[in-house]
Amino acid sequence: MEHLKPMEPTRIHSNGDSLFQDMTFAPDIPVYVTTAAYNKDPCPNKLHLGIGVYRTEEGKCHTLNVVKQVEQTLANDLSADKEYLPITGMPEFNKLSAKLMFGSGSPAIKESRVVTVQCVSGCLSLRVGAEFLAKHYHQHVVYLPEPTYGNHPNLISAAGLTLKTYRYYDPKTLVLDFQGLLEDLGSALTGAIVLFHACGHNPTGVDPTCQQWEQIRQLMRQRGLLPFFDCAYQGLVSGNLDDDAQSIRMFGCDGGECFVAQSYSKNMGLYGERIGSLSIVCKTADVARRVESQLKLIIRPLYSNPPIHGAAIVTAILKDRDLYQKWTNELKAMRDRLVQVRRQLYDSLCNKDPSQTSIAKEKMQDELFSIIQP
Repeated sequence: MEHLKPMEPTRIHSNGDSLFQDMTFAPDIPVYVTTAAYNKDPCPNKLHLGIGVYRTEEGKCHTLNVVKQVEQTLANDLSADKEYLPITGMPEFNKLSAKLMFGSGSPAIKESRVVTVQCVSGCLSLRVGAEFLAKHYHQHVVYLPEPTYGNHPNLISAAGLTLKTYRYYDPKTLVLDFQGLLEDLGSALTGAIVLFHACGHNPTGVDPTCQQWEQIRQLMRQRGLLPFFDCAYQGLVSGNLDDDAQSIRMFGCDGGECFVAQSYSKNMGLYGERIGSLSIVCKTADVARRVESQLKLIIRPLYSNPPIHGAAIVTAILKDRDLYQKWTNELKAMRDRLVQVRRQLYDSLCNKDPSQTSIAKEKMQDELFSIIQP
């Protein structure tokens, strides 16, 4: 039985004032303020440019047809129950998620060196990984790309890790500052953790090429740096799930160790289901078992175990050939529409202000049409 220490009795102020009367207002979170303003705005032609959600032409959150089909099947299954999942989540979901990320032929998977645990979307996948590193890794410094997803600093620093940045995007040339990236990682603290966006860098959309990723991988391994990937857009960048996982697979098959936070919010449209995973590639199968045992102790006080519904949807799609094909077809259609919409926006901006198009046409067009950032 888990032991709980007795709590000290709460002391009530004699004058009846609240114990929290001196508390200050926390600053509003901008992206949610934008959403609230959008919902209140009566304008029929409004566009929601806040939280990243794939929307229909009518501005509605899009539910994939294959997801609707699976949910109907799940609802009709009278044998299903709502039993708690294990601390590490649904075993089949974990197995299929690792295969999707690292590939069916992954040496690390075949050698049982990959630990995958179901988490509450990508955010807690990152947080669980950060908590694990804070407790079990000797280096507590994490390098984030500049710029990065706005919640990355919150998720990482909340675990007690120290944040630094490395150069990534050059706002003057509108392209990857690859030389600056190499210089910063080359001078990073030995053993430091480096956060990478696997594909579809948020917020710039600018990704290294395969050749540049290989240079990054070699430098990381030479310097003894630990890669931690955030993969939120697999399949939505190139339209191909395997192509969008190439950066991760380079690290996953070289015998070294790495962390991967995975989310199904974007590529399956399961935003509100909060479904994701954390995978850790280890040196040996024995280390992987030890890591998994410690991850359970990290997860237990955070949320005990993950929810079942989103995992059931993902598992049903990934394990069935026909459903998987339907998903990839819909995913490709979503990606193609995003490229089309971005092209229309680009052309409209160029027509509106031709004086600003010279750099954009030379430096920005390829990135603009090859990536998406919902």
